[in-house]
Amino acid sequence: MADRVTRFLHTRRFRPSALPTIAMLGFALLAMALGNWQRHRAMDKEAQAAAFAAAVRAPPVDLPASIDAEALRYRSVRVRGEYLAGQQLLIDNKVHGGRAGFDVVAPLRIANSDRYVLVDRGWVAQGRRRTDIPEVSAPPGFVTVSGRANIPPRRYLELGARAPASKIWQTLDIGRIAAASALPLLPFVIEQTEPVQPPDSLLREWPAPDVGATQNWSYTLQWYSFAALAIVLWLLLNWRRVEDRRGGG
Repeated sequence: MADRVTRFLHTRRFRPSALPTIAMLGFALLAMALGNWQRHRAMDKEAQAAAFAAAVRAPPVDLPASIDAEALRYRSVRVRGEYLAGQQLLIDNKVHGGRAGFDVVAPLRIANSDRYVLVDRGWVAQGRRRTDIPEVSAPPGFVTVSGRANIPPRRYLELGARAPASKIWQTLDIGRIAAASALPLLPFVIEQTEPVQPPDSLLREWPAPDVGATQNWSYTLQWYSFAALAIVLWLLLNWRRVEDRRGGG
């Protein structure tokens, strides 16, 4: 083995050229950056899963005991207040059981307070035609709402956004809804759970968040492997054979 290494070093020299070296460095750095991004995503998702598990075990809390959105995320909460029925919204592109529909979202004025919170009251199917908008009334007077506090995604792709004054919104964007309604909304939404009084026909099924950290860890390993492979290939391909310049006779 030592003899082979000696002969290899005697007949070859490590002579990397500039362009392949620059290309290797660029690709390796890009792959490392993507690997790091996937690793951070995986860690964030694992933290989110842990937060959900802890929140499920925690007892319900009454609002407005706390308005720390991150601390309340996934917690079971209760609040008493009055719906602003005239500002109820329908969040589009919600599918359940293969049927298209809407999430019915209404602002609730918290009792004995000047604050408001959005309540996702549940899902309703759209009509036979796209233009058939379902009519869902909000219960009048003061009600007690129980549900799960959640923070809607802050980044999304929105195509064909409707005007802020429209009853139908493409996404549940608390900031934009607050601006359009001029209401001081709390920075989270309550996903209402059963039992509901008075009863209604809305469907309420709030699945646990699909964190999918395993896939991100797989992508992390993949990108780190690409970076390592680029470096190994660069090392192997830049050992160049040298001619034996010793003269004969």
